Amino acid sequence: MTTRAGPPASDVPERYTLGYSNAALRFLLRRTLASHGAFFSSRLESGMTVLDCGCGPGGITLGIARRISPGRVVAIDRDAGQIEFARRSAEEEGVDNAEFREASIYDLPFADATFDAVFSHALFEHLSRPVEAARECRRVLRPGGLIGIATPDWEAFIVAPDTPARRAALDAYCAGQRRNGGDPGIGRKLATVLTEAGFVDARMSARFENYDPLAAICEVMADQFERDGMPEHAQTMSALQDDPLGIWAQAWVSCVARRP
Repeated sequence: MTTRAGPPASDVPERYTLGYSNAALRFLLRRTLASHGAFFSSRLESGMTVLDCGCGPGGITLGIARRISPGRVVAIDRDAGQIEFARRSAEEEGVDNAEFREASIYDLPFADATFDAVFSHALFEHLSRPVEAARECRRVLRPGGLIGIATPDWEAFIVAPDTPARRAALDAYCAGQRRNGGDPGIGRKLATVLTEAGFVDARMSARFENYDPLAAICEVMADQFERDGMPEHAQTMSALQDDPLGIWAQAWVSCVARRP
């Protein structure tokens, strides 16, 4: 069977909350397979064909490529700028088994049963139709293939010292993600999402990422609030990064499931 027709990416009522600023790029480039994909890396084997959905600038993708060599990883993202950056990075680092394509997770440009595994990191919290996206991932997986998803859960993290201003800023971020079509609390729902999409044996786990230095996350949050016309929240984030007593520990939930 050939690829399934679906809605074009431009018809999806979603906006990427983090944005594509230089601060956002620096933030995403901190992520590697070892740091953010460890929950799935043990499932990756040499010679596999893997799809990476929502690859961003490609840092994790290149780790997958090295892990499965001489296999092949195909990575997709809706943003052409992210794809171009990832391609340049692959060329500069001499990674020749990674392919980057501009595409929507709702309409993957691949035939049924193409991949041995599907990976997605920090994408599903931005989706308005996560079950539909997971079904499309299931379509391109071979029978018995695995999917691994990780996403933050904004209903389970630690920001301290806790102040009304910091709480208001975090609430504003979550409200903005909901307006943009996403779900900041989807982490704990991943097993349900994948099961509804037709996967079996869904198993979740969770961990905390402790941002050190605090500027790693506060910078990108402040930049985002400035962009969205909320300077008071931007100032709150800037102040947090200079707080000697401050901590930001982000909850990440991951889920691995199998296509029957």
